[in-house]
Amino acid sequence: MMVISSPQELQVWRRSQRGSVGFVPTMGALHMGHIALIEAAKVRNDTVVVSIFVNPTQFLEGEDLLRYPRKYEADERICRLGGVDVLYFPSAEAMYGLDEVRVCAPDVRGYILEGASRPGHFDGVLTVVMKLFNLVRPDQAYFGRKDAQQLSLITQMVRDFFMDVEIVPIDTVREKEGLALSSRNVYLSPQEREEALKLSRALKRCAKLMIQGERRTSVIQAQMRDVCAPLHVNYIAFVNRAFKPLELLEPQNTIVLISANVGSTHLIDNIWL
Repeated sequence: MMVISSPQELQVWRRSQRGSVGFVPTMGALHMGHIALIEAAKVRNDTVVVSIFVNPTQFLEGEDLLRYPRKYEADERICRLGGVDVLYFPSAEAMYGLDEVRVCAPDVRGYILEGASRPGHFDGVLTVVMKLFNLVRPDQAYFGRKDAQQLSLITQMVRDFFMDVEIVPIDTVREKEGLALSSRNVYLSPQEREEALKLSRALKRCAKLMIQGERRTSVIQAQMRDVCAPLHVNYIAFVNRAFKPLELLEPQNTIVLISANVGSTHLIDNIWL
């Protein structure tokens, strides 16, 4: 496995490649969810590139940029064992200059849900993903469905800017109790981990109600909030695959998203129905 830290070196390497390239962009602290992305990329591509970069432009003032989990040695070992061909490991100085052109999230879809409480967050996400796509020039890029809003906006960016890359969504990986895997789970105390399970239980309640024939989002949301009590729920949202709000669930075309604070940790989860 090659470890590259320079954008210029990565560009030189990319020009030498002839087969298909699969790309898994991450912020490190790799877990089984990331491994699932890597495995999917390996199945469908000749070469797999993983990036590890804690992107400062997607963190707002007062958020956890400085304490975000960093496990560089463990991450490199996971990539080697996972058969990754290139690990791109840049510094912030390598990725950003002064007074740069920025990519901006859509005025509406970039400022709802996660974007409502984190204005500018998705500007940073889209900017760094654009940079990484330009460097790696992947045939396919792999993202988890857990970050559904991010996935939707990246897919839109690729479409709007006519980018020649296929976005491949991969199902959320969960612990056996149901908690969606996230690098931020390391912040949770044992008691908070139990509380965090309420998010996946609320989503299961939604799925059960849908199976029973309930379609009204107002009714389903009320029951989901009951499951989550007394957690502070930031939002429960019902959208279709195009991320348009729903008042009635649409089978095979609904994403249910939930966000809550568990202690000081911000968690998100969703289910695709």
